[in-house]
Amino acid sequence: MLYLVCAFGYNIRGFVYLQLCAAKMRLSFILFIITISAGFDGTLAIRSLVFPSETSTSYVEMIPQKPLSLKAFTLCMRVATELSGRREIILFAYRTQDVDELNVWRELDGRLSFYLSGGGVFFQVTDLGPLQTHLCFTWDSSSGATALFVNGRKSLTKIYRQGHTIRTGGRVLLGQDPDNYLGSFDAKQSFVGEIADVNLWDYVLSDTAVQDMMTAKMTGGNVLDWETVEFKPNGAVVEINVNL
Repeated sequence: MLYLVCAFGYNIRGFVYLQLCAAKMRLSFILFIITISAGFDGTLAIRSLVFPSETSTSYVEMIPQKPLSLKAFTLCMRVATELSGRREIILFAYRTQDVDELNVWRELDGRLSFYLSGGGVFFQVTDLGPLQTHLCFTWDSSSGATALFVNGRKSLTKIYRQGHTIRTGGRVLLGQDPDNYLGSFDAKQSFVGEIADVNLWDYVLSDTAVQDMMTAKMTGGNVLDWETVEFKPNGAVVEINVNL
């Protein structure tokens, strides 16, 4: 609309009027960019969970958008902890009545691992620490192909649990490792630190999509979406908002 008025003014009144219109257009454009930037900044704020101390009572249950009947997955999260090298740490737990269907760990020796109803798969990578680390674990039942991304960098591929299916009917917990359906927690395995941006997909993301997830250019998972998932907190867990 502004451009049409300026063009009409130029035909009637000449070059001076055109300069004034151009100045108005530049000002309008600057105000538009400022408005968009302010709105965009708000979209980069995400919630984050702080587990301040070692306990056997503090955890957050996440309610999935769909049942966890999985023949493949990508699980991503942002983690920071000062428990480096001191003990094992549970990072994610999904348990049914009978078994740990999907548990993710930082092992005592610093390796990262996950377990699907039995023995685990292990990755020798840089240990977690107080600086935030972005992690993504991928697994495909059809081939058994399994990998870990640390801050967007992909590990070697390992073959693990080919033909396996993760079953429905369990609960997803952050902060504790349940030794039964929802209980028998061990404080010496609890998570202490900050965790955020936990997303789960029922397929393997491409390498590029993992990079986009790390830089907050991609929306959340179709099984667990951190921005919309329902939380059920218990104990001394503090929810804060952080800017990415």
